[in-house]
Amino acid sequence: MTSRISRAGFLAGLALLLAACGTTQAPTPIPNQSVAPASGGPTILPIPITGAFRVGDNRVVFTLTDRSGTKQVAGPDRTLAIGYQGPNGETIASQPQAFIWAIEGVNGVYVGHTTFPSAGQWTADFTTAAPGTPAQTTSFRFDVRDRIEVVSPGDPAPSVDTPTLADVGGDVAKISTDTNPVKRFYETSEADALVAKKPFVLIFATPKFCKSTVCGPTLDKLKPVAAAHPEMTFINVEPYKLQLTDGQLQPVLDAQNNLVAAQATDAFKLSSEPYVFVVGADGKVSASFELVFAPDEIEAAIKSVEQAG
Repeated sequence: MTSRISRAGFLAGLALLLAACGTTQAPTPIPNQSVAPASGGPTILPIPITGAFRVGDNRVVFTLTDRSGTKQVAGPDRTLAIGYQGPNGETIASQPQAFIWAIEGVNGVYVGHTTFPSAGQWTADFTTAAPGTPAQTTSFRFDVRDRIEVVSPGDPAPSVDTPTLADVGGDVAKISTDTNPVKRFYETSEADALVAKKPFVLIFATPKFCKSTVCGPTLDKLKPVAAAHPEMTFINVEPYKLQLTDGQLQPVLDAQNNLVAAQATDAFKLSSEPYVFVVGADGKVSASFELVFAPDEIEAAIKSVEQAG
């Protein structure tokens, strides 16, 4: 069981995008003959935002940096397509990825879906191009696991009595660090939402204690989506243990002064935040979104569970 959310181990390029918001694995670059910059090696490097890859469907998220890994080059005018080669000779044809802003007008990522049929070491082939520049292809190796630790699409959602307004006499400031909270996000516990056997959206986000401009606005991005779906239950959970001190929520720290994961964070086995889960009426996770998402992705996931009944 996870004892806390790790906030270390980022690649330099990933740190540009997500500051202290999660963890990821480092890719192993492969020399590619189609890339021949003057000083050798690829001039553009792919950086995985997705923390781990598993057999089955994966929402894959990457950004792109320059050779040094210190300058992000992802943008709406730069295309990215990814193909894959498996450990048993499998091939997945190259598919274009969709660009979305992580921080509007500043940093962005590319999002797609890929189904890996087997575990083992895979190779991803990235082809990217921008106006006025030739396409470049860069490859790296990465591991695909039979299963990953975090609760994933297709898994039953763990049942957790998350804090609600009823627990604190209706005072939302006692369970949320959002300065402009939507009380609806705190009316239903996750456990009760499961018992109701209706679809719901579960959010792990902490506006006050998330240090990144990427994860801080998570709730603000979801509020308009929730307003457009009054029929849907939305639940926000502060991912860290908090305590009321001098009238304000403050984090509970361990002996090393690290933030300590809340019960629900441990139950869903999260190693990064923010995280959004869309759960179907059957109690299974239908879709999940790690760190960065576009509102229309959430809209599509809601439509899917509502149509499934």
